[in-house]
This record gives sequence, C-alpha cells and structure tokens, in this order.
Amino acid sequence: MNVLVDTSVWSLALRRRDASSEEAAELGELIREQRVRLIGPVRQELLSGIREGERFHLLREHLRAFPDISLETDDYERAAEFFNTCRAKGIQGSNTDFLLCAVSERRSLALFTTDSDFEQYAKHIPLRLHKAGGRRS
Repeated sequence: MNVLVDTSVWSLALRRRDASSEEAAELGELIREQRVRLIGPVRQELLSGIREGERFHLLREHLRAFPDISLETDDYERAAEFFNTCRAKGIQGSNTDFLLCAVSERRSLALFTTDSDFEQYAKHIPLRLHKAGGRRS
C-alpha cells in the first residue's frame, strides 16, 4: 500500500539533527519501495522557513522526485466534513491536517505522521495510520 507522508515525518528525516529515528528509517524504506505520496501543502510546509537559498534549492530538488497528488474539489469538501465532525466532538485540527485525512481516505492511502492529533481524528473519521515498521492502526 502507498503511504501519504505528513510534514512531521519529513521534518524528522530532512531538517532535524536526529535523522536516525525509527520514523526516518521507515521513510527511507518507503522511498526505496517507491510507496511515498505527497501533497502540495506538505511540500510548501517543508520548504517554508528555509533561510539559506542553497538549502532551499537542494531540498526543492530532492522533493521533486515525489510528484504531488492532484487535489480536487471533493478533497476540500471532505476535509471540511472531517473538520466539522471532529470539532463537534471537541477535537481541533488544522485545515492541512484534515486535507491529509481526506486525501488519504479518497486515495486509499495510509497516513504516516508523528503528530498524535491524528490518532484522535481516527477515532471519529475513516483514517488509516501507518506506523514505523509498516504497521497500520
């Protein structure tokens, strides 16, 4: 199964000093297996805030190996539904979080993240989470 990778996982592997985490190793394996999927908002989050032009261009070139999943009106509408469902249960999240959930559901992708908020979302919306070691919750 292909896996939609959240900013939190990419950041562990690409930006932080400790790229030897279990999640970074799992991302490396998913890349080798060509199972990684990306959406534009995650690409933007990863590239935003990089001050050095050379680092920005290098990361941009590396990320270009992963074409963006095309987003459609249905993705945004479903994301809004997920937002409303979770909010009614007292759970807050970002628009990008719920867009990831919607894309994951519609494309039958597991979502790989280190953000524990997604575990809360998964209690109320159809969401499959990918864990390091290839496990799904």
